[in-house]
Amino acid sequence: MIKILPRRGFLAQLLALCAWPFAAARGADADSVEVMVFKVTGGVTVQPGRVKLDLPVLADNGNSVSLKVSVDSPMTAASYVKSIHIYAARNPRPNVANFYLGPRAGRAQVSTRVRLGGSQRVLAVAALSDGSFWSATADVVVTLSACYDAT
Repeated sequence: MIKILPRRGFLAQLLALCAWPFAAARGADADSVEVMVFKVTGGVTVQPGRVKLDLPVLADNGNSVSLKVSVDSPMTAASYVKSIHIYAARNPRPNVANFYLGPRAGRAQVSTRVRLGGSQRVLAVAALSDGSFWSATADVVVTLSACYDAT
C-alpha cells in the first residue's frame, strides 16, 4: 500500500532534512573549554605565565566587557606569538575570540570587548612560534548577564 504524504508533511520533512547539517554543527560548539584548548595545543602542556589578561573585576553589564591580552615576546622573525585564544566557560559558546599574529605585528597585544554570560573565570592561551603555549586567567563578576542559550 502506498501512503500519500500531504503537502505540509512533505514540506516539514524537507525542512527537517535541510536543517540536519546545522544541528550537527551546533553540537560541535558544545565542547568544554578543556577540549577546545586541547584542539588548539594538540596535547602540549599549557604553562602559566608570559601572558597578562586585563579584565575589570566588576562588570556592570555582560554585553560589553573590555578585555586586553598582552604576551611577553620580542616579536622577531625567530620568536613571536602566533595566536591568542580567549575562552569563557559559562558562555553558550566558550570560545570567545581567536587572534592570529605574525612577527611583523609589532606588539603581542590585543584589545577588544566581549560578551560574558555571568560571573566567571576567563582564560587566555597564547601559542608561540617555538611551539610552547602560555596562559593567564582572570576572574570577573558580572552583575547583568549577556549570553543565554536559546536551545
